[in-house]
Amino acid sequence: MAAERLRFHEMGLDDRLLKAVADLGWSQPTLIQEKAIPLALDGKDLLARARTGSGKTAAYAIPIIQRILASKQSVREQDVRALILVPTKELGQQVQTMMRQLTSSCSRDVRVADISGKADVSTQRPILMEKPDVVVGTPSRVLAHLNAQNLALHSSLEMLVVDEADLVFSFGFESDLKNLLCHLPKIYQSFLMSATFNEDVQALKELLLHNPVTLKLQGSQLPDSSQLQQYTIKCEEEDKFLLIYTLLKLQLVQGKTLLFVAAVDRSYRLKLFLEQFAIPACVLNSELPVQSRCHIISQFNQGFYDIIIATDEQSLVEPAASSSGKKTKKNSKAKAAQAKDKEYGVSRGVDFQNVSNVINFDFPTSVDSYIHRVGRTARADNPGTALSFISHTELDALAEVEEALGGDKAEAALKPYEFKMEEIEGFRYRCRDAMRAVTKQAVKEARLKEIKQELLNSEKLKTYFEDNPRDLQLLRHDKDLHPAVIKPHMKNIPDYLIPETLRGVVNPLSSRRRKRRIKPAPAGVVKSSFKKNVRGRNPLKSFQYKRTGNKKARGGKS
Repeated sequence: MAAERLRFHEMGLDDRLLKAVADLGWSQPTLIQEKAIPLALDGKDLLARARTGSGKTAAYAIPIIQRILASKQSVREQDVRALILVPTKELGQQVQTMMRQLTSSCSRDVRVADISGKADVSTQRPILMEKPDVVVGTPSRVLAHLNAQNLALHSSLEMLVVDEADLVFSFGFESDLKNLLCHLPKIYQSFLMSATFNEDVQALKELLLHNPVTLKLQGSQLPDSSQLQQYTIKCEEEDKFLLIYTLLKLQLVQGKTLLFVAAVDRSYRLKLFLEQFAIPACVLNSELPVQSRCHIISQFNQGFYDIIIATDEQSLVEPAASSSGKKTKKNSKAKAAQAKDKEYGVSRGVDFQNVSNVINFDFPTSVDSYIHRVGRTARADNPGTALSFISHTELDALAEVEEALGGDKAEAALKPYEFKMEEIEGFRYRCRDAMRAVTKQAVKEARLKEIKQELLNSEKLKTYFEDNPRDLQLLRHDKDLHPAVIKPHMKNIPDYLIPETLRGVVNPLSSRRRKRRIKPAPAGVVKSSFKKNVRGRNPLKSFQYKRTGNKKARGGKS
């Protein structure tokens, strides 16, 4: 008989914390929370591996809040007691949101500040001068404040958390983190939270942890096949566009969908391609301002958009892992890398909610990247689907992922997607027309237009929308860019193009048009209304007078 699960009220938590947990609708802790919270409350250092969506944030947030509430009963002095290091700005905002939800009943006693944004160090100084109990930030931003003496941790810090620990070094924070350690006290409690264990996590463990308890809760880093269905389909470049058009336009893929591509140019090319068929989508990449990126994610979670085209730019951090089939100049790559925000991450850490599908339009270059992309769906107990398009240049990466996920299992984790490409050949000429319209110049113009628009939106988000939160809903990120020529007939699907096997399932847009109902002529005299006359049938304009018989009569008289 399985042992009974430990519940939140059995962990000795403060009543205000229990109330916040109840308000969030959490009836019982997840596995990582059940194991990690008691150990953390006992003062142990933790190295925890649990898959994405398992509740790792709350697993360290609850012990931090509990310890601060307990210490405030005896110590009245206000000081920074906990530091949470995150690799990306988006994750920083997410952690702050979670902390504020958990402190909703004790917000006066536990204050949280997120300094991971792009605001100037000087503008964030007043926030840190108030000495919030918990500070959330990226290693580089925290170090900047320490060097500017806006933040002092050497005497007050009690707890340190590194979230998504396996990302911190790969995002270029190794030197920042090592310099930051000089500003910390000799004794503090540490938590390392990660979805994977790699060499970077091992290095961090030696730097930060003291006799840690290691939690490896899931043998598999992704849910099993009963919750997450993983498929692959082998198709080359043109077929990728043909297939994504068919899946989205015929609504074979339903629900919120994340489309992952390998480069920023690819994301705009795909967006412009889908625009040709009136399929709206948002683009999310490191060139957009951080306020806009967070707003896009927030509105996606609220259901404003169904499709996000996300750029997973891990290849910029690890150039050796590039999977692009086309050769580009090294200088242009270097310049592009400099223009991007190194603290950006879409496939990692960011909390996309209720994602039904993840589609790898370009296959990821590493196993970790695949795990974190696919980990955006099938979170908690929700089902999800992952579909990967595989070209001949990506077969080696696929084999590596299959080997890592399959292990010794007889059943393969990634199954072939049964789809007959010959049945959608009728759509190929449409896709070729659309791809011809999406030129390099059109992509360049779209990229500039989007960035300019989002920069304007970013300023609005900072100022105007702080005072007018309702108007924030009117600001959308999936509007058409229209630098390419769009043919109106492309948005409709003629019935004859739909494969026979799908005609019973698909409702093409052409069939959604309202059919004119022919009403039978009513019997008797009907009183017509002038206002109800059809446009163009105004009797004052269409009145015609016919003379009959008068000409003869006049001629006879003369």
